[in-house]
Amino acid sequence: MARVVYHLPDGSVQTVDVPAGQSVMDGSVRNNLPGIVAECGGSCSCATCHVYLPGASAALFDPPSDEESELVEFLAGAQPNSRLSCQLIIGGQAEVHVEVVDSSV
Repeated sequence: MARVVYHLPDGSVQTVDVPAGQSVMDGSVRNNLPGIVAECGGSCSCATCHVYLPGASAALFDPPSDEESELVEFLAGAQPNSRLSCQLIIGGQAEVHVEVVDSSV
C-alpha cells in the first residue's frame, strides 16, 4: 500500500492509501476526488486522467508505453512530466505525489 498525495486543481491536497496493484487513477476515482475523470475506466484510451509527476515521484514508475506517450503528446498543457494516472500502478512505493490536471474542463 502506498500513500498517494493528490495535489488537486483547486489547490487543496488529499492523501489516499492505494493498495498495490491498483493505479493512481483508481485511488482518485474510488475516493471521489475532483480532476481525474477517467472516462475510459483505465484502458489508456481517453487521457482524461492526466497528471504531472513532480520530481522524485517520476522515478517511482516505469517509463510510459508508446501508447501512453502518443496520447499525452496531443494533450493541451502536456509537459515532460505528464503521465496518465491509469498507467501508474502502485507497487512497492511508500509515498507518491501527483499534481492533478483538471480533466473535467
